[in-house]
Amino acid sequence: MRTAGLLLTALVFLAACGGNRVDRYAGGAAVQFSSGPISKACLGSGRKAANGRLCGCIQGVANRSLSGGDQRMAAKFFSDPHRAQEIRQSDNRSHEAFWQRYKAFAAQSEQICSGL
Repeated sequence: MRTAGLLLTALVFLAACGGNRVDRYAGGAAVQFSSGPISKACLGSGRKAANGRLCGCIQGVANRSLSGGDQRMAAKFFSDPHRAQEIRQSDNRSHEAFWQRYKAFAAQSEQICSGL
């Protein structure tokens, strides 16, 4: 039991390094709050529900599931939602592949970050 406690403490400490912070557990997964392009776009979106915890959580999920380029493209959707529709309907293979990754990211973000 002591080993499990030390392991959990080490996990929390390591996750806190580098600007990420483990704040709670959701569905058995540690929720990391981070800053980055999606967090900044979320906070700057002017949406009523946007707050530091929610936007930081969404960024934490993005860090685990999207490349830097994917994050920059997704961040643009906050200021230009029509761009998301254009990407979704595009026949470009790279857009199609991005959209699949983005849908998975969005579903995971909703599952992990809801209620923040």
